[in-house]
Amino acid sequence: MQIKGSVALVTGANRGLGKAFVQALLAAGATKVYAAVRDPATVEAQPNVVPLKLDVTRPEDIAAAVESVQDLTLLINNAGIHGNQSKANISLENLRQEFETNAVAPLATSLAFAPILAANGGGAIVNMHSALSWVNLPNTVTYSASKAAVWSLTNGLRLQLASQGTLVVGVHVAFVDTDMTRGLEGVPKASPHDVVQRVLEGVINDQPEVLADETSNQLKQNLSNGVYLRPIA
Repeated sequence: MQIKGSVALVTGANRGLGKAFVQALLAAGATKVYAAVRDPATVEAQPNVVPLKLDVTRPEDIAAAVESVQDLTLLINNAGIHGNQSKANISLENLRQEFETNAVAPLATSLAFAPILAANGGGAIVNMHSALSWVNLPNTVTYSASKAAVWSLTNGLRLQLASQGTLVVGVHVAFVDTDMTRGLEGVPKASPHDVVQRVLEGVINDQPEVLADETSNQLKQNLSNGVYLRPIA
């Protein structure tokens, strides 16, 4: 799929990776980018960017977005959360919130917009997973579980939408230099710019999976060795 001439919608578009997606899409020649956020006032005004009110956990917001976005060809499910969690405390509240935002919401938006993508030639859906879809850490137990869930859901969605010509891309990346990882010290962090460039290249080349940094590459190569069974420093 070509980015030039596309009409894209990016969830969580007002900061971090989402904001980087908006800028990269415009630079690549997207005709229009819907910047979907809870509060449209937080979206920076610029040509060809349309602020869109969308809380991905609210079905009524998704339905309203579908009604107003009939020209969509590329959906990027970027919005996600990581609840605070100590090594000694696995929070069921975090689990529910993270699953709702990180797993249920991407599936809900994808299913809601799928008919529009089909009507506009098939298009593409990008779902942001994580290197933590494959491994778990003491302070990411519920977050990793939610990312593992969206990985599996994306793989099922890819099969479901193949007949309508929709490309479904799953993206794995470890730590990205955004607000979410601001408190993490001593770990490599990928540049948001580099991540989105790899993702858009994957879309252009019709790749069903993008490994957006070296950590994700290494983890995938070691899955057959049981890396997910061992503690990771």
